Amino acid sequence: IDGFGLSPGITKEQRVGVEKLMANAVQTFSGELAGKYYPLAGMQESIRQQLVDDHFLFVSGDRNLTVAGMERDWPEGRGIFHNEKKTFLIWVNEEDQLRIISMQMGGDVRGVFERLAKGIKAVGDSVKQESGKDFCLDAKYGYIHSCPTNLGTGMRASVHVDLPGWTQHGVAKLQARCEELHLQPRGTRGESGGQTGCTYDISNKHRLGYSEVQLVQVMIDAVNTLYKEDLEWQKKHGM
Repeated sequence: IDGFGLSPGITKEQRVGVEKLMANAVQTFSGELAGKYYPLAGMQESIRQQLVDDHFLFVSGDRNLTVAGMERDWPEGRGIFHNEKKTFLIWVNEEDQLRIISMQMGGDVRGVFERLAKGIKAVGDSVKQESGKDFCLDAKYGYIHSCPTNLGTGMRASVHVDLPGWTQHGVAKLQARCEELHLQPRGTRGESGGQTGCTYDISNKHRLGYSEVQLVQVMIDAVNTLYKEDLEWQKKHGM
């Protein structure tokens, strides 16, 4: 949000200001976006445990964020919003001021994308109305984020997919294939959580130089390609 520092240099007052804007903004959400905001500071243990069980809670202790000064004054000014169905979430003051998330089980990527677009608009409209501020948007570099790799759209569209054939064929070969398809494979435990089993979190590699719609389409087409190839590898490896 324009006028507030990025997390490596944000002041305590600005961080609390961002949280206050969001705590007010979420109260204006209606329909499927309606839900509740949970501040990390003073969170009840039962709520904390539920958010952990849902894999929604972000925690302190990431070395990169700590070294960059992003975890100062933890946990003040941080929190999580989610709607009733737990398909729309906002992380407040984690790595970025806002991380707006739309997700659900199944393969309806279009439905997830539509909810995301609706949610981003609802946040933007509310913040503008209350503070007169817009999102930081640069004509050349797109949306401004704390991490330079997110410049541009700042959007990561991902699916969890089982690829037993590729896993048998070799994880390094899968990674090389993803590179060709402009994808980024991760374990389902996140960016630094490592790989377990044959389920991968596959997402668009690029953020900059493409539109949001293009990046989602790249991810859909490429994951479908990987899946077809996976069936071939399963046959070849007698699975």
